[in-house]
Amino acid sequence: MKLITPEIRMKLIANWNIEDGDNKDPLPVVKFFNPAGAATWLITEMVAHEPDVLFGLCDLGFQCPELGYVSVSELQSIVVLGALGIERDIHFTAEFPLSVYAQAARTHGEITFDTKALLQAKAGLEAEKRRETRR
Repeated sequence: MKLITPEIRMKLIANWNIEDGDNKDPLPVVKFFNPAGAATWLITEMVAHEPDVLFGLCDLGFQCPELGYVSVSELQSIVVLGALGIERDIHFTAEFPLSVYAQAARTHGEITFDTKALLQAKAGLEAEKRRETRR
């Protein structure tokens, strides 16, 4: 399976080009996963001048998900169980911006798609923003 289609590439680069002053917090565009393990990546951006570099929420299954960069060629080179590679979840559609998935992942020690956990993370982030604006 092709991990990044031309349509996905265009969306990822568009997110990279959003200016930080525009409250940059895009929805994840694509989800990659290890079909034989716990690793999951929620990707929001592709570095426009370096198309091998992606940015998003990375969870290698060690209970410490983090925001960071990952290489497309590295993902494509991973082979598990002798024949399987990293897959793209063709059914994934993000419902929240990356900050919400990251907050929920910090709380739960892994990327979660549980609606209740994501709504709690969203509410917590919104409350934090309100507190900051009052200062």
